[in-house]
Amino acid sequence: MREVILNELRECERAKGVRVLISIESGSRCWGFASEDSDYDVRFVYARPQIDYLRLEGVRDTIEWRLDEELDIVGWDVSKFLRLLRSSNPTAFEWLGSPIVYCEEERFHEVRELAPRCFNPVAHAHHYLGMATKHSVRHIRSGRVTLKRYLYATRALLACKWAIEEQSPVPMAFGDLCDALLDDNLRSLIDQIVETKVHGMEGDQQEAIPELDAWIYGMESGLKDRISGLTVPKKVSWNDVNCVFLSQIA
Repeated sequence: MREVILNELRECERAKGVRVLISIESGSRCWGFASEDSDYDVRFVYARPQIDYLRLEGVRDTIEWRLDEELDIVGWDVSKFLRLLRSSNPTAFEWLGSPIVYCEEERFHEVRELAPRCFNPVAHAHHYLGMATKHSVRHIRSGRVTLKRYLYATRALLACKWAIEEQSPVPMAFGDLCDALLDDNLRSLIDQIVETKVHGMEGDQQEAIPELDAWIYGMESGLKDRISGLTVPKKVSWNDVNCVFLSQIA
């Protein structure tokens, strides 16, 4: 599948006239709990020819290359990616933290070096708490329960807790979050859920798990109170971001 993905990216470069700076896997495959029928969520950052960045008319900054049951390939222009990174967008940080990298230009190390200076724990904590609430309120509380929803809610809550306590980018591997933040009893339950999910299908229904429900609801409430105590750091200067931008389109 890796070669298939690389071929798709090369075809995208030719068809769109862009240069892929980095491409990674996002979602459940890099988190460590993909099901047997999970698709590949391929994300990439690209640069256009320099002349395109001098045009007065707007140019679309997203490429949706392939969207089907097997592959989900989407890219962001490096200008968009760097603006989001400066704002500490959690999705941009997740792309940088993915353990599955399909390709990466050497020059992209300058983006990686800039990233830690852009991290804002408040933005990340709010983002992950919002994700947890989405999965718990819309699905778990309503009775539309799947193992996928349970794991998404659990991961989001642990990511929120990590952002608050560690004030650093959240590890992508779900197992790393569990090792650091879960007690042994709950970790055993989560391991069982992961094992069942990876050998099942994405939409498999699941009866409610009272122990996990109680933990999710308790975490949601407790984390809301803790976020208010965080301090928002000063943003990286535009001059520093612009220097990195110019290095990527040279």
